[in-house]
Amino acid sequence: MIGVLPSQSLRSMIDAGAITATPAILPEQVQPASLDLRLGTHAYRVRASFLAGHGRSVSDRIAEFEMHRIDLTDGAVLEKGCVYVIPLMERLRLPDGVSGIANAKSSTGRLDLLTRTITDGGVEFDRIAPGYDGPLFAEVCPRSFSVLVRPGMRLNQLRLRSGQAVLTDEELSRLNAQTPLVDGPAVISSGLGFSVDLRLDTRVGFRAKPHAGVVDLARIGHYPAADFWEDIHATDGRIILDPGAFYILVSREAVTIPPDHAAEMAPYLAMVGEFRVHYAGFFDPGFGHGTGAGSRGVLEVRCHEAPFVLEHGQIVGRLVYERMAEVPDLLYGAGIASNYQGQGLKLAKHFR
Repeated sequence: MIGVLPSQSLRSMIDAGAITATPAILPEQVQPASLDLRLGTHAYRVRASFLAGHGRSVSDRIAEFEMHRIDLTDGAVLEKGCVYVIPLMERLRLPDGVSGIANAKSSTGRLDLLTRTITDGGVEFDRIAPGYDGPLFAEVCPRSFSVLVRPGMRLNQLRLRSGQAVLTDEELSRLNAQTPLVDGPAVISSGLGFSVDLRLDTRVGFRAKPHAGVVDLARIGHYPAADFWEDIHATDGRIILDPGAFYILVSREAVTIPPDHAAEMAPYLAMVGEFRVHYAGFFDPGFGHGTGAGSRGVLEVRCHEAPFVLEHGQIVGRLVYERMAEVPDLLYGAGIASNYQGQGLKLAKHFR
């Protein structure tokens, strides 16, 4: 089978011992096209972000850069601006020809909680080589808020694929002709382009406050949004991004992911401007499907060195579509807890 492995295939790999964990993997970790990964019992505060590199283990590199070890058993705060490496509970023994790609979960990205997966011998973040046999680690760097974490929390997720799964622009155009992927003209160039909505009559987004408190990731719907975020309003359909600031905005387009496909959010162009749209999270099969109008994408935006004018309708990112090896037996928003189906402008699930 060629494509992204669906939920039923992930369960089969767990049963076969290709994916193992201590303690055992929970049924709710299996998503339509991905597996949630869990934090282990301890974290290492390190001096800098790193990759293991060819022939090197993550544990060896931790020994080089470790500042101190933190026990997470009773909960521990990961401080804003610091870098941590956390062994994950899951490990892999992938078959030849099966590779992995990891990404932060949606709520993780909306907290500006930079989370990337690293592996022994790895030369790229969030990429697992075909046939990889070894442990998994999460590099975690809180950018806007310090966070309280505990073992078993799920900050990132893993998607496995066999062979070439990414659609070419020609294939994506054909898919859009069969099943409209966006509620308007489709801009297809190395994926499906999407733009920012700055026309909203009230607020167009949120900006993280620079000196907010700690977010306990176990508390859902707990924190008043105003304690951590300030509202952003547009003037004549534009806003000016401040260097170093983090924003939650929303796409102008509502998008659909058909049940036999998945997608990943990626930057549009590196030279598009002095900002970056974070690409935390996968778009599962069924996202926006069956709602009648699709679902809009939430954009996690950070401005870099210089103030930048962002205007309504400006293309800021793209969705890279991948074919599924099979239609999953779970679909996003259908019979499983899906926090962001049919969403508009929405903060992470921890805020009210």
